[in-house]
Amino acid sequence: MKTKTQQNFIIDAIMFLIMMALAGTGFLTRYVLLSGQAGKAVFGQKVEMSMLGIGKETWHDIHLYLGFLLLFLLVLHIVLHWKQITILYGRFIQADKLRHAVLALFILLSILLVIFPFILSPTIVPGEILNQGGGHG
Repeated sequence: MKTKTQQNFIIDAIMFLIMMALAGTGFLTRYVLLSGQAGKAVFGQKVEMSMLGIGKETWHDIHLYLGFLLLFLLVLHIVLHWKQITILYGRFIQADKLRHAVLALFILLSILLVIFPFILSPTIVPGEILNQGGGHG
C-alpha cells in the first residue's frame, strides 16, 4: 500500500502530464493543423491535415477527454486534501459570515463557469458563413 504522500505525488504528476498534453493538443489544433482560410493562405487550396494519422476533429476530441480526466483528478485531489483545505480556508478568512459569503460566491461562480455553454446561445456572424470555404453561399 502506498503512503498518502506517494499517492499525492503520483496524482499530482499525472495531473501535470495531462496539463502538458492539454497544452500540446491545444497548440496542435490551433497552430499546426491548419484549416479553412489559414490552410488556403499557406497552401493555396483547402487542405485536410493530420498528425500521426489523426485529423483535427479527433485531436479536438482527445483534448476534450484529457480535460475531463484532469477535472476528475482535480476533484480527487481536492477530496484527498479536504481537511487541509478547510483548515487553511478557516485561517485565511476568520469571520464566519465573510467566509460563508466567499464560499457561496465561489461555488456559484464555479457552477456558472461549467454550465455557461449550455445556457447561452451562440451568435452567427453573417459574413463568417461565406468565409468558411466549401459552402454554396
